[in-house]
Amino acid sequence: MARAIVVVLDSFGIGSAPDAVEFGDSGADTFGHIAEYRAQQGRPLKLPNLTRLGLAAAHRGATGRFAAGFENTRAEYSYAWAAERSSGKDTPSGHWELMGVPVHFDWGYFEQKEDSFPQSLLDELIQQCDLPGVLGNCQASGTEIIEQLGEEHIKTGKPIVYTSADSVFQIAAHEQHFGLPALYQVCETARRLLNDYNIGRVIARPFVGEEAGSFERTHQRRDYAVKPPAATVLDKLTAQGGKVIAIGKIADIFAHQGISQSIKAAGSEALLDATLDAMQNAPEQSLIFTNLVDFDTLYGHRRNIEGYAGELEKVDARLPQLMQAMGPDDLLVLTADHGCDPSWPGSDHTREFVPFLMAGNSFRAGSYGQRDSFADLGQTLCDLFELPPMDEGQSMISGKTV
Repeated sequence: MARAIVVVLDSFGIGSAPDAVEFGDSGADTFGHIAEYRAQQGRPLKLPNLTRLGLAAAHRGATGRFAAGFENTRAEYSYAWAAERSSGKDTPSGHWELMGVPVHFDWGYFEQKEDSFPQSLLDELIQQCDLPGVLGNCQASGTEIIEQLGEEHIKTGKPIVYTSADSVFQIAAHEQHFGLPALYQVCETARRLLNDYNIGRVIARPFVGEEAGSFERTHQRRDYAVKPPAATVLDKLTAQGGKVIAIGKIADIFAHQGISQSIKAAGSEALLDATLDAMQNAPEQSLIFTNLVDFDTLYGHRRNIEGYAGELEKVDARLPQLMQAMGPDDLLVLTADHGCDPSWPGSDHTREFVPFLMAGNSFRAGSYGQRDSFADLGQTLCDLFELPPMDEGQSMISGKTV
């Protein structure tokens, strides 16, 4: 019986999606622009293992050209490039669609750059949590607003609330001065209050440091997401007696539905270590589902091209360990949930194709072409695990479509 290991390189897009113009992202290309930057620096991006798995070939399929420095490479495994069918380019939508459930409704957003949240919402949050008030109330970069308001937060005890172009309500507070339990409690209250606003996530953003210039966000982040609108592959697998091991923020993204075990770790190295540990012990009919969040939070949103490049090379060097740990019936998939082009204006996600890089005996080597939905992965997993099919997506094993 099979196992599947799905690793999400969070935000690693490979070229503008067909509908990118509708999002203001025509021309975005996370991988292509990182490779171009490195080539211009005279230090070509070195990703031998991702290349063998089909990254350069998938990017060429998505964009019509090879990324700089990858012109003379070829794939040895199976690959495809997938467009998103969901209405947004946010984290929950991308992950849910990968597991077979595209989001066809529009999320709620806080679109005002200043005074972003309704005063009635803030008043209710302040009252229910017995807060002295809140700071922020705007669209902002998380690191920048903590730098600006962190000292005042420590002095006053007022948490920092902010949003972005995503459907999100973020709350930053100091781990010691405010306390992690208190921050999580405020976030849980905010999650309840925001249900009527159709907001996808509340995110706890703890930080440490004593003054501006020393503040740092920690890996005690916690996401409070709404539940997926339908049963995902995770739900179907666990209902049939299989096991879902969620590593990183996966359990939070799925509101802990369909999760057998949740493992937290800080940083890509530790997350990959946890993935390898799970591969050693997970039984048949297991899905090991890992999110490598640092690509997005540390480099994509912060528009740090060099940092993103370095993270790619670091993760690439670990891939042989994953492949060596595979059993004969295992499937390994490397993919992404959206783009976040570090060369792009602003700090938001970008609407891009994502790669499906696949290793396993269920697949023939070569291209599986353009996929019209991330849900093709979910349908493929249903085939692999012999689960009832999803309502959307086309399997890459059987070719079955719905």
